Amino acid sequence: MRLYIAEKPSVGRALAACLPDPHRKGQGWIETGGGVVTWLFGHVLRQAEPEEYDPKLKRWRTEDLPILPKEWRLVVNESAAQQFAVVKGLIERADEIVHGGDPDREGQLLVDEVLDYLGNEKPVRRILINALDDKSIHDALGDLRDNRDFLPLKRSALARARADWLIGMNLSRAYTLAARRAGHDRLVLPIGRVKTPTLALVVRREREIENFKPATYYLLDAVFRHEKSGESFHARWKPSEERTPLDPEGRLVDEKAARAALESFGGAPQDAQITRYERKKKEEPPPLPFSLSALQVLAGKRYGYEPQQVLDTAQKLYEEKLTSYPRSDAEYLPVSQHKDAPKILGNLAALDGSELSAWAREADAKQKSRAWNDAKISAHHAIIPTTVPVNLARLSEMERNIYGLIARAYIAQFHPNYVYDQTKVEVTYHGELFAASGRTERAAGWRAMYRTGKSETEDAEKEDEESAVLPPMKKGDAANYVSADLSTRQTKPPSRFTPATLLQGMKEIHKYVKDEAAKKMLRDVSGIGTEATRASIIEDLIRRKFLNAAGKKKVLTPTAEAYLLIDALPDAMTYPDATAVWEDRLHSMAQGEGTPEEFLAGQAAFARELCAAALTATISGGGGVPCPACGRGVMMKRKGKHGDFWGCSAFPQCRMTANDTDGKPDFTGKRIPRAANGAAGAPPFASAPTPVARGSYTPTADEQAEMDALFFGE
Repeated sequence: MRLYIAEKPSVGRALAACLPDPHRKGQGWIETGGGVVTWLFGHVLRQAEPEEYDPKLKRWRTEDLPILPKEWRLVVNESAAQQFAVVKGLIERADEIVHGGDPDREGQLLVDEVLDYLGNEKPVRRILINALDDKSIHDALGDLRDNRDFLPLKRSALARARADWLIGMNLSRAYTLAARRAGHDRLVLPIGRVKTPTLALVVRREREIENFKPATYYLLDAVFRHEKSGESFHARWKPSEERTPLDPEGRLVDEKAARAALESFGGAPQDAQITRYERKKKEEPPPLPFSLSALQVLAGKRYGYEPQQVLDTAQKLYEEKLTSYPRSDAEYLPVSQHKDAPKILGNLAALDGSELSAWAREADAKQKSRAWNDAKISAHHAIIPTTVPVNLARLSEMERNIYGLIARAYIAQFHPNYVYDQTKVEVTYHGELFAASGRTERAAGWRAMYRTGKSETEDAEKEDEESAVLPPMKKGDAANYVSADLSTRQTKPPSRFTPATLLQGMKEIHKYVKDEAAKKMLRDVSGIGTEATRASIIEDLIRRKFLNAAGKKKVLTPTAEAYLLIDALPDAMTYPDATAVWEDRLHSMAQGEGTPEEFLAGQAAFARELCAAALTATISGGGGVPCPACGRGVMMKRKGKHGDFWGCSAFPQCRMTANDTDGKPDFTGKRIPRAANGAAGAPPFASAPTPVARGSYTPTADEQAEMDALFFGE
């Protein structure tokens, strides 16, 4: 018996529908004339929790960190136990297994980990399903691969999962305990290999905005008349640093110098000369089809959709067989897919009353853009429409918009390049340099599909310069000065992140790394996180109230807890450099370089280093009375079986307690433990009497139980 194991029920049902009759449905499986199809529910196995390795690890204690499993364990998810039993029984009956996980690293691991967990030794083949329409599935069935070919993908995903466990589990405990010692009662600080640097991007951006001081600068635009043609044109003065003080960005910030220049330019002589004239024909190919991140970013900017909304919508379109696999990090297509172009374009051309219809009718199905490149394809390809006709009226507004973006990007591959002339001119006048540039369109090509109104630009000056209208001229031509105008601009603070732009920042993480060597290396790496997880990471930071999302665009601002967490952590955890390098290594592992063991050894060393740093981490106080014994923790009021009492937040390292008197700790009669060096502890709370250190103090059983419950309670 051949057994197909899909990643999820929808894929399993679509796969079974393409296998020969007869069909017979069971509980969690479908028997066909071509074999049995079953499915998982995503991860039916999970990483074991620390307490499942050792019960004592259920209590969060500094002395137990870092937790480094010698042998990694997986546990069957309770919610998937029934289906796991079905899959297990079918594997035992099978002669051959076909791995039908999603065509990416995570999908590879999902099925492989089940096979490994059950000790499977039967032959395994791999089917790569990039879309759920019948044609795509039949094509995939005709191209089964040896599952061993995808071992690097599995290793990379396995290394990622275990690294996330090592960093998240250990550092979350270490820094939560540090926060408790500082008086932040009940505060939990979740730390993640990707999550924390992502949060830090928002925190640092907000501080840039808070500390930003606007500066005024000046622009001087002159009008010249070309002597031969008599036509006028504008050119912008490019002051030299030798003559005029400029800021580090090369901007003129001295108003007196600007006005003096303006006045001097009006004097004789009025003649100027064209010292450079460059006119080049240029072509721009159509933008590539979408990866998930690219789709999320554009949909966020155009429609204000959150990344998770885009993923969910793309997933629904995929399950409706209208588009290909959504969790793709690829922007290219296999050459073999090009044969489907006439069918897809024909379906789009038949849409009544849609812009897509007009664009598709003008498309040339024989044209092959740069998007078709087998060398750029691994397990999956860019998101595109399938051969299944779409009824736009049956889609929701969001589904229509997302489908429209996907379809437009696909149609663009069959339109000509955008062709234009780029002109650059330099004018010398009064010994000073003026410059202008312009663009003259020759053929709109694919760009005609993207003219939906004036696009927003973050660089208005550049746009002004490049939109100049220039007469035909050549180097050496004479020109005459006509007039000039002085305008002022103010520097602007950086924009706050939205979910869409933060996701873009995660993908383009090289822009935020500090190390120049790492920046160069990571320029072409797909950032931190995965296509499938970036949206959920941002959503989780909002859900946990580390980020606030305000307004229609969901502008992100950090909460007080976000500042506290990022400030407490060392740069190695908050800057993306290390995480980005790790992502690069994971990417290389997926290509067959390196092993999980080598990678995880580095992650374990990192966890050790940061757990040690947590012991001396400075976390802003959460209130409370400074502990007179250790000086590091604070006295916090607790409810005990016999009434209220006060205990040090650094328990169990510090076991100082005090009775409660009128809502304050009463140190009268209390013995203050000596510090580790033998000296008395820090000065007590100002309102309390100064006690005498007389050796160690042991809390009562009730007090210790209460402190245990506070810090390590179930």
